[in-house]
Amino acid sequence: MKILGIDTSCDETAAAVVEDGVKILSNQIASQVDIHARYGGIVPEVASRQHILSIIPIVSQALDSAKVTWDELNGIAVTNGPGLAGSLLVGVNAAKSFSFARRLLITGVNHLEGHIYACFLTGKEIEFPLICLIVSGGHSDLVLMRGHGAYTFLGQTRDDAAGDAFDKAARVLGLGYPGG
Repeated sequence: MKILGIDTSCDETAAAVVEDGVKILSNQIASQVDIHARYGGIVPEVASRQHILSIIPIVSQALDSAKVTWDELNGIAVTNGPGLAGSLLVGVNAAKSFSFARRLLITGVNHLEGHIYACFLTGKEIEFPLICLIVSGGHSDLVLMRGHGAYTFLGQTRDDAAGDAFDKAARVLGLGYPGG
């Protein structure tokens, strides 16, 4: 089974093709770091407009790199939250369009769950129960996972997430963006 994955939850436009849930056939990313560096952080409206420009080329690159055609895909997975609303809309609407045009099933994926399941793409056997530390730009969470989809939220930062704190500290210290 081959799935096209799309993520536009923040400032990077990403598309990948994954086979049988564990084998990465391609992983393409259009970074916006240089654009947002001018502002010292992510500007949501700028991010969403850049996704509009990048989504078709990145999806095409992902399919080409995987040597997979649309006819060989079994479905599409797309990040549907949490994230920047305008950015998410671009990815979700692109995925809906592809799904409709190609008659492919579409599955919405929680951004944080995507971070967790990226660990399953390493090729190593992962056993339950386990504790997940999710540290990304806007999230610092600790989650107990007893099985697939079986989560217990253990805690999170009370103020800024680690990624946000690094970016703010870097800006104050004149170190540039991104601070992480």
